[in-house]
Amino acid sequence: MSKQWIAMLAALLLLTSCSTKPEASPDPAKSEPPASSQPVSGGEKPKTADGASSANQPAPAPVKEGKESAPAAGGNKQEQPAAKRYTMNPKTYDIVPIDPNGTPKKVVLLTFDDGPKDLEMNKALLDTLQKHKAKAIFFLNGYRVKQKPELVKLLASSGQTIGNHSWDHVDLKKEPKEKVDQQIGDVQKAIKELTGKAPVFFRPPFGSGSDDVRAKAKEEGLLFMTWSNGSKDWEMTVKKNSPEQVISNVLNQLHPGSNILMHELPWTVEALDKLLTQLEEKGYGFVDPEEIEVTA
Repeated sequence: MSKQWIAMLAALLLLTSCSTKPEASPDPAKSEPPASSQPVSGGEKPKTADGASSANQPAPAPVKEGKESAPAAGGNKQEQPAAKRYTMNPKTYDIVPIDPNGTPKKVVLLTFDDGPKDLEMNKALLDTLQKHKAKAIFFLNGYRVKQKPELVKLLASSGQTIGNHSWDHVDLKKEPKEKVDQQIGDVQKAIKELTGKAPVFFRPPFGSGSDDVRAKAKEEGLLFMTWSNGSKDWEMTVKKNSPEQVISNVLNQLHPGSNILMHELPWTVEALDKLLTQLEEKGYGFVDPEEIEVTA
């Protein structure tokens, strides 16, 4: 075969190949800007984050199980509520087991009224509670919540329970229904805005209630309670106080299910560690308020 025929045949084969091959993509090196100027989003994305060919990249790491796994269908995992093991005696305000045979009876409920007041006092109370693995209800006043929202968040983030103690700490028994509704309802809203959860426990100032107070508490889904063991720390003053007497007052009234009333006061803060130690030595445990059944 002559050289002329060979050249013509080669040209024919080349023409046939070009007519059947799909159109090639633009050369990324010519049509795309350097990797450092690639947009984060929008337009055609490079095969890898740095614009290099994926052929030179290591295989992606396998997805780890556990916390880094994709969430299950239905959204984020919700924290499971504590099992309800206790209820409150509505006549004595003692805390009693729902199942006397399967739940410890020798327990106390710790409560602190009239806060939040002071960061150092709150930290000291929280440190002592944590040391003894104890939980408490902090009954807060609305006007103090407004003044110290950061302390409300501190208490909530520390795993303690926040209760409603009215807005202005007034004797609600002497107030008209409209004011009772405002005093209780406004605290519910303020605390929910700060913590995402409205209180479920209510203690009226001075332990003074009425039909209107109880009705509003029920409307808000609140368990109305006073106390069954008073530390009498509120009778003391800056000049005349005794942490030892606070402890003595509680121990003198101690009984299974004691609903102990204390306050955010310096002498109570000072007494708390020793008080909880002596309660433990007497075989008492501390009720987690989240385990109390609320039947408003």
